Amino acid sequence: MGDRQILHVDMDEFFAAVEKLDRPELRGKPLLVGGSPEGRGVVSTASYEARKYGCRSAMPMTAAIRRCPDAIVLPVRGRRYAEISDRVFAILESFTPLVEPLSIDEAFLDVTGSRALFGSGEEIARRIKGRILDEIGLTASVGVAPNKSLAKLASDLEKPDGLVVINSGDVHRVLDPLPVSKLWGLGPTGQERLRRFSIETIGELRTLDEEALHRILGDAADGFRKLAEGIDPRPVVPDSRAKSIGREQTFARDIADLDDLRAVLLRQVEHVARRLHRQELAARTVTLKLRYNDFTTITRSTTLERPISITDELWRAAERIFSAWAAKQRRPLRLIGVTVSQLAPADEQQLSLFNTEERERMAALDRAVDDIADRFGEGAIRRATTHRRDQDGRHGEP
Repeated sequence: MGDRQILHVDMDEFFAAVEKLDRPELRGKPLLVGGSPEGRGVVSTASYEARKYGCRSAMPMTAAIRRCPDAIVLPVRGRRYAEISDRVFAILESFTPLVEPLSIDEAFLDVTGSRALFGSGEEIARRIKGRILDEIGLTASVGVAPNKSLAKLASDLEKPDGLVVINSGDVHRVLDPLPVSKLWGLGPTGQERLRRFSIETIGELRTLDEEALHRILGDAADGFRKLAEGIDPRPVVPDSRAKSIGREQTFARDIADLDDLRAVLLRQVEHVARRLHRQELAARTVTLKLRYNDFTTITRSTTLERPISITDELWRAAERIFSAWAAKQRRPLRLIGVTVSQLAPADEQQLSLFNTEERERMAALDRAVDDIADRFGEGAIRRATTHRRDQDGRHGEP
């Protein structure tokens, strides 16, 4: 397993935790964050207090309320969660550039090369947890291990606010007694097949005859045996090696107003631009994703002559696509998103022969805005278009 040190950082009850952060009176109460039960909504996050009643994410909201009638139901505030997420990821990236996001609230970090600066993987994990708590006011659970699957498993063992280290010599001692459900990627169907053969623990799977395991799990058998052995050679893949960077939002109710949709799209472009700047990348292709209320989904793209990363230039490209769609296929939207691709190092951007001074001014503005957003959160500063629409009350959180 080599000398790698991989961390898996997983925020605790993230959406619910942010709600408690903003409204301290909610602490200690069962919370269900998600869609309205009247609209066949589902639970996005259940607080730990609600989980005691069997509530969990992806459960229909009506079923969760039946289990916990006293739960407080709150709508998803995607913009606010994204702001907090960006602050968390800024902390992670201050320890290593090798950060692989899995979702808005969890990521892998390869800190193998960071130990000379910050100490062991365990010490880095403690520093990360401390900064997230001190600077943001939330808790995170962290697993430290020689590879990704072990680190992810470790982060889940002592939630919430946990820190678990699995060393190379402890793999079998830790893994063998755990239920097979802890293996990454082994779903309910695979678990049920193993149960039929009285295979309940990772240790029992690991020591099962190879032919028997193939009869039970088919072609996936070898992969799960390796995970049971604690073997996982996959590298941590940071955003800088990703093929695309994007942001999308599903609305609690369909939105038809074009100005409201533009305001959401602009915030998404700003977020994507900040990620490009953070990774020192530029993009040639801009793609919009649009979904109607019947779940029909369309994408529209434009490919530019040169890669760009300046927010205003990305916005102009995205807005052109949006306006073309609105002129021909305008319908209320359930979802809107923007993705940039054909990524290249930012230093490969070719300066335009014209308006070079203007582009330098826009780049300087981006740097200033990024600095404020990194220090105080995305909501601390916003371009005039979205700020004006928030102030006049026409656009709240969808």
